[in-house]
Parts: sequence; structure tokens; C-alpha cells
Amino acid sequence: MPSRANRLDQGEPLFDLRSFGRPGRTDRIRLSPAQLDQIVRTVSRAPEVMVKVSGGAKTPPGVMAHLRYIDRNGELEIETDEGERLKGKGVEKDIAADWDLEVTSAHSRGPYRGKAGRKPVKLVHNVILSMPSGTGPRKLLAAGRDFAREQFALKHRYALVLHTDQDHPHVHVVIKAVGEDGKRLNIRKATLREWRKRFAEHLRAKGIAANATERAVRGQTRSGFKDGIYRSALRGESRHLREREARIAREFRNGGLEPGPGQAKLLETRRAVIDGWNGVVNVLLEAGHGELAQKVWGFMGGMRPPLTTDEQLAAQLKERRPRARERERQEERTR
Repeated sequence: MPSRANRLDQGEPLFDLRSFGRPGRTDRIRLSPAQLDQIVRTVSRAPEVMVKVSGGAKTPPGVMAHLRYIDRNGELEIETDEGERLKGKGVEKDIAADWDLEVTSAHSRGPYRGKAGRKPVKLVHNVILSMPSGTGPRKLLAAGRDFAREQFALKHRYALVLHTDQDHPHVHVVIKAVGEDGKRLNIRKATLREWRKRFAEHLRAKGIAANATERAVRGQTRSGFKDGIYRSALRGESRHLREREARIAREFRNGGLEPGPGQAKLLETRRAVIDGWNGVVNVLLEAGHGELAQKVWGFMGGMRPPLTTDEQLAAQLKERRPRARERERQEERTR
């Protein structure tokens, strides 16, 4: 059975790193070929796949607008679950009609006996399948096609579009939320973890090096920003970020950054990761994989200290400060 990479804080693991850090006899643990391959990919820092839910739509016009966005108003080709390849203005309306979205929407607006104030439900989900820059876009699309067929064929209507206009190629998969059996697709964190693993397997089948492990296992910490804040920060328009940076600067002037509430959790997670990797080393040595154990030690030594979001912002402010002073000196010399 394929190994499963690890989410340390919740859910089922993809690769159960913590199990290797538990006390007990290491000779009771046997590494499968799939687990060995996962360890090699991780310590070799193979490119990590990204599978992300990015919006959706709650009305038929909203679905058509979303389809127009991902096919760039008819300029890009849309592939459907039935193998059709559609291109041109107006194909979005045909897809919405073929998926009976008006009927689904009317049904979702019908009398509901649950909680008052229920929010409108999504008619479609938009899922992004992405890899780092340098990945072959055609092979990425082929892997995305195989992934979508495996996960949704004969269960949920779907369509996909390849985008290559950004640094990293990615595939948009638009999935009808209500399945052919009338059941709704609920995408949870465990669902995304499983999808990452399966998408990585399809990429490797196309000859693309791809891995699916959690950030914590790789010694990385995630920024605590929500998507909306992150996107506005990229545009330089995030009021939340400006106010947060101002608070951090004040704390530094008053004696230093105050410990954040997530710091203890980060340190606890890192300890669990280190214990797990040390356990992996012991198992590898017992099994005679000394060279791979050395690589794991090197991988662990290259992990940066875990940082909270405030600490990450503080580090960025420190980096920007000398550059800002240098620009000021240059401006003074040119006056």
C-alpha cells in the first residue's frame, strides 16, 4: 500500500513520520519500497505539488462568468469530462446547460428545514492543480486529466483548462458540486491531502518528479495569512499587513517582538518532526540503508528554525531596512 505523507496536527497521515519517533524496537518497523521512495523524494527536495480550492460559483451566471475567466473569454481550450475540447465565446453557456445548473440551482433555493439564514451553496468548485516553474505544461495537463478522470468520472461533471501565463503552470478543474447520484461533493482538508498524493502519482507516471508531503515534515512553516490578505499583499494593497508591520516595528522599538500564541505549537510540531526523522534514521540504519540515513541527517541539518507569521514579517522588515537606508543615501548623493 502506498505511503501517506504527514499532517502532524490533524487527520490521517500520508507518510506517518511520527510513528518512527515513538520509543520501542526499530527492528519491528519495515520500510516498504513506497516509503523508501517517499523518503528519497523528500530529502532530495523533489518539487511539491499544490492542490488548492480557489473559489467557485453559487449561481448559473456566476458559473458562466467563472468559466469565461478560466478560458480567458474563449481564447483557451476547455476539456470536458466527456472528452470534448471546446474553444470560443459562448461555450461556457453550453457547458452550464449541459450540466443542468438551472435545475440544480432551483433545487438548492427550495424550502430548507435546517438552520435559518443558511448561505447559498456552491454549484461548482474550482480546484487548482499546480507545480513549480519549469514543469512541462503538456505533461502537467495530461496528469491533471488523468487525476480528474480518476476522481470524478461518472460521479461529478467537470471541465479543465491549462494556464501557462504565470511563473508556474497550473490546471483549473471546475467540478459540479452535486454528483450524478445527487450527493454533494464536500472538500475537506483530508480530501485535499489525498488529492495531493494522487496528483503527485499521476505526475510521476508522466516522468515528472513530484512529491506530496506536508510543510512541517520538510521543516517549513506556513504564513498565517488568509488568501484574500495574501493576494492584496502581493498587490501592495493590504491594510492588514501594513498595520501588522507597524505593530511589529513598535514592539521592536519597545524592546523586542512579543512571543505570539502560535510559537509554542510551532516548537512542539518541530520537536515531533525531528523525533520522527531521527526514528527514520534508526530504521534506515537497522535496514542497512546507511547512505540514505546520511542524506536524512543532511536534510534535518538544513531545516531553518520555525517562525511564526510575526517573526517572518519581522525578518522581512530587517532585510528591507538596510536597502531603504541605502536608497536614502543614494537620493541624498544625487541632490
